[in-house]
Amino acid sequence: MPFHPLVSAPMILPAAVASASKPRGVARLVLAAFATGALLASMPCQAADAADDAVCHSATSRDGAGAGDSPISADTPGSDGTRLFPHGRSVRIEVVTRTHADDKVQWQIADTWSRPQASGSFPVAAGARVTSLTCTMPQAGYFAFSASLASQPAATLPQRGTRPAGITTFGVLPDISSTLPPPAFAHQDLHRFGGQGTAYLAPGQHCCGGDGFRPLYTDLGLAWANDNRNWYNEEPKGPNTFEPATAELATGFRSGDIMRLILLDGIPSWASPNGQDTHSYAPVSEAALHDYMTRVGTDSAHVRAKIFPRQSRNYYQVTWEPDPDGGLPWRDTDAHFVDLYRSVWEGIHATDPNAVVMGLTYSGVGDNTKWLKHFAQLGITRYLDGVTIHGYYDFGTSPSHPPERLVNAPGDTPGLPEAMRDLRATMRDLLKPGAPLFVTETGISYDIGSAYGPHYPDAQTLYAQGAVVARTHLILLGEGANVTFVFYGADMPETTPGYGLFFELDHAQGAYGSSNISPKPAALAVAAMTRLIDGTATLGPLRGTPPGVYAYAFARPDGKVITALWSHDNAHWSAKTGFDATRATNWALPVDARGRSGEVSVFDMMGNETKTAYKDGTLPLNLTESPVYVVSGNAAVIKANAITPAGYVAP
Repeated sequence: MPFHPLVSAPMILPAAVASASKPRGVARLVLAAFATGALLASMPCQAADAADDAVCHSATSRDGAGAGDSPISADTPGSDGTRLFPHGRSVRIEVVTRTHADDKVQWQIADTWSRPQASGSFPVAAGARVTSLTCTMPQAGYFAFSASLASQPAATLPQRGTRPAGITTFGVLPDISSTLPPPAFAHQDLHRFGGQGTAYLAPGQHCCGGDGFRPLYTDLGLAWANDNRNWYNEEPKGPNTFEPATAELATGFRSGDIMRLILLDGIPSWASPNGQDTHSYAPVSEAALHDYMTRVGTDSAHVRAKIFPRQSRNYYQVTWEPDPDGGLPWRDTDAHFVDLYRSVWEGIHATDPNAVVMGLTYSGVGDNTKWLKHFAQLGITRYLDGVTIHGYYDFGTSPSHPPERLVNAPGDTPGLPEAMRDLRATMRDLLKPGAPLFVTETGISYDIGSAYGPHYPDAQTLYAQGAVVARTHLILLGEGANVTFVFYGADMPETTPGYGLFFELDHAQGAYGSSNISPKPAALAVAAMTRLIDGTATLGPLRGTPPGVYAYAFARPDGKVITALWSHDNAHWSAKTGFDATRATNWALPVDARGRSGEVSVFDMMGNETKTAYKDGTLPLNLTESPVYVVSGNAAVIKANAITPAGYVAP
């Protein structure tokens, strides 16, 4: 989709009024304002009912001395530190101005698709002032607030960290409980979403209760995180220093909200053949490794009994991306790789009868299949209770390299659906039935070669990233993963920028463990996906979809079925050609028996619900690159049309 210059300023209202509804009668496209004069993406917009309009109440103003030196800036205080707000709660937007004379602020709020949700203006007195707007947002999702001074239209909101100039962002979390009450989990470890990293530990700006830590993961619906019991971390100076009775548990796990994926990779220097901490060699003493793992098993069994009594098993990941050409290459022999797994498996199982020991955790889905087959010939599958992988599917997992990419020539990398099917078939053939598959890291960055800056990322890129993040994790689960981990909380310094679900606001290139963040569309796409899909069992991809249409079905314990659907066309989806949010494919989804009519709920990518009628058992859909979720009640119809992933056993 092409970019268009902004051709009109936000609607100007009388000075005493600070709210406006979305413009009526917009047929196809609207232009959104990151900032006056900015280049923005065209996105679809349909005329909205009044009930869908955002309303911002009259502004209040106070002295803003010491509030910064930019002519204009803005923020949304009052959240739990995430700049995410519960649905139904008002959002306060504070606009700071520093002017030499009385002036006027023109502002707008736009959504993920750059559709204006509200716009207006208010007067500001000379000097440093803080003006507050209180906004009611009927819709859930990501929102970008933009503003400029009438006297200085080119002076817009400043760039902050990795967030570009022209906007401040916030999110409204979806509430789907009236249609889909939270599912009842027979065991806590049936939750299907995790987060890679330790963002759940970072202290919040405006929060908190409990331990004083911001609930980033629980806001997003993520129930798993990494917990380190790596040998080189726990016994860096010598053997027998890790004591299960006194081992420290990371703060974020103590409440029991976030479960542990227990990481075991890494050998301390004193046990390493090269005298350095290593991920590339087996230890000089298998007996020492075995002994350490018995103590980890004791520790984990104790922690589960005390803090996670509703969790049925403990889950361990042995190695981390031992890719031959990757960042942590395995340089030792193949036989020693298998020996490493044997020592870990036997040590853990000696003291933790509920252990699930997993690997091999290569970075690419296809590489996991290749090396699982290779090491199976040396007997490694005897020491695998399940499989962990990282879900990267291409040399660049980015908006321009989405997971559905088609194979165009011999030797091309297959798309993610095909790679997952090959892996699931390999697991079925080599491992015990029902062996779990955890995808413990998958992230979508910006495009290779891009860079953070005042004009990047733009609205199109942010929309595209959010759509691709959701589609990638839906494919992973729909093709048979039990659990998938989202990477990463906020932007951090990587060669390719943009992996974060949130902007990092304090450092131009991002930072690890940030406590000052602002959401992207991807964060709210994840929040909607987790609320809709968590607690389900995978039914699988649906038969009979036309080329370019993707549909995955998931069954809830209450008998309802969630079908996630979208369409994709390579030719209209890249940074060069534009990320076309309007191109659509019509398809009728069977939701009930033939001859029957009724109504189902359809949720958009942000978790907003529409009641939609179907006739003769089928629901007509207009599918774009943005996933939608159909909630239907006739599970038998969907199950008959779904393909169970190879070897997948529903919990």
